Amino acid sequence: MEQALYILQEYGYIGIFLFLVLGLIGLPLPDEIMLTFLGYLTTTGQLNFYLTILCAFLGSAGGITISYLLGIWLGYPFLKKYGPKLFITRRRLRITQLLFRKYGNWLLFGGYFIPGVRHVSAYLAGITRISYWRFAMHAYAGAVCWCIVFIGLGHLLGANWEWGFFLLHKYGTRILFILLPVALIFGGWYFWSQNKSLNTK
Repeated sequence: MEQALYILQEYGYIGIFLFLVLGLIGLPLPDEIMLTFLGYLTTTGQLNFYLTILCAFLGSAGGITISYLLGIWLGYPFLKKYGPKLFITRRRLRITQLLFRKYGNWLLFGGYFIPGVRHVSAYLAGITRISYWRFAMHAYAGAVCWCIVFIGLGHLLGANWEWGFFLLHKYGTRILFILLPVALIFGGWYFWSQNKSLNTK
């Protein structure tokens, strides 16, 4: 993960934010690998667990909001014409359109966990003129869960983070339904234990 280390050394937490903004807009950046690796770095003391999740969430929310606004302002012709330059292929666009028609707003939440889809769903939300509040409710909740799952995975597995990431991609959504509640429970327990230790000092 030389790329991630370089970004962290040069830009720190701002680098995490910018990396995820650009990744969610559509640039071909290894978002999930980066998040998992960041989770590992929180176990070595190089990153703070709280700040890492916060910066990752803000970057994800910022990137997907920019995509949503571009969908509103520039519409479908822009996405069809310039999508390939943002690495949004016609195949990705067709698949996401079909999923969006079937699952609607919930794709904004779950689409984060489907490579390729998370880069397109916000554009389609803007193009179809979903209200900002409906968009925000689903997209930002999805961003929180996405960041907690992958950063939490890296934190839990420590030096074995690559093995965990490999398993997640090999078995896909089958393992995701196990990891998501585990990561959320772990996140809640971690915050509770940290606050408790601070209160006892």
